Amino acid sequence: QVQLVESGGGLVQAGGSLRLSCAASGRTFSNYAMGWFRQAPGKEREFVAAVSWTGDTTYSADSVKGRFTISRDNAKNTVYLQMDSLKPEDTAVYYCAQQRRASLSGSSYSEYEYDYWGRGTQVTVSS
Repeated sequence: QVQLVESGGGLVQAGGSLRLSCAASGRTFSNYAMGWFRQAPGKEREFVAAVSWTGDTTYSADSVKGRFTISRDNAKNTVYLQMDSLKPEDTAVYYCAQQRRASLSGSSYSEYEYDYWGRGTQVTVSS
């Protein structure tokens, strides 16, 4: 029903920037909140950021707050994650996900609130 495809990952030096994109197709894109999660080797998947369907509300994990910015362009069916001041600890596979609801809540931090996932894109930050 929903397909999410991430792009924009790569290898960058610490302090550099990347912008990830997530192109969505399927059910009405603008009716659902979207999120980014990441998983580093040997670590559990963790929340990164989320954005409401309108784009007016965003959540960010403390670890990326002030450095990462999530946004969306519903006309393009695309969600973005602008990553600045990258650190080696940001190295992970980054996943785009679509939430079950349009609005954000405390549950938006949980991966269990998201019902569709992309396959991920690798981000590697060298020191």
